Amino acid sequence: MQEVAAEVITPRFGRLDEGEVASKRRPGDLVTVADREAEVLLTRALGAAYPGALVLGEEAVAADPSLLVRFGSAEHAFTVDPVDGTRHFVAGSPDHAVMLAEVRSGEVVRSWVWQPQHRCAYVAERGAGAFCGERRVRRPGKARRMPRLTGTCCGVDYPRLAEGTADLAVYLKQKPWDHLPGRLLLTEAGGSVRRRGPLLVASGS
Repeated sequence: MQEVAAEVITPRFGRLDEGEVASKRRPGDLVTVADREAEVLLTRALGAAYPGALVLGEEAVAADPSLLVRFGSAEHAFTVDPVDGTRHFVAGSPDHAVMLAEVRSGEVVRSWVWQPQHRCAYVAERGAGAFCGERRVRRPGKARRMPRLTGTCCGVDYPRLAEGTADLAVYLKQKPWDHLPGRLLLTEAGGSVRRRGPLLVASGS
């Protein structure tokens, strides 16, 4: 992840030409040349390391929605979000991330979140905890009277919730590549993710 980010994402941060940014299905839903190139490289690397595993990339699904159906029944799969927070990336904000999750028989077993501008690498493994580098990530035990909200992008929100610098995030959009990596990170740190009607509520408790 870090190598791919260094190769095709970070060099374009704050340097994107107009022709390197496009809208997908609706205005504001952006994709850049960095998204596409990073996904190709990550998909290729995962395919070489784990032959037979399904790789579900955000941009691949935009081209072939049937991948989501195959993902639902896959015994072994990975989700790839090459640039989570593309709007922030395009705007020159450091709040973006590269995210992966490994799924076996429908259960997320490992996840990775790399924030290239913040230089933060988060890793989580089911039953083994959440880490930022060598440091164990745990939610602080004391609750605040007024919860602090976060609403940047999943690759920044979930680590904030896991670290205790935010308390609550509410989502309407619920794509697997957006939420599976951070959900495992947060739950391994002592937080929770629950559905509330059409919403997904991630919190520190």
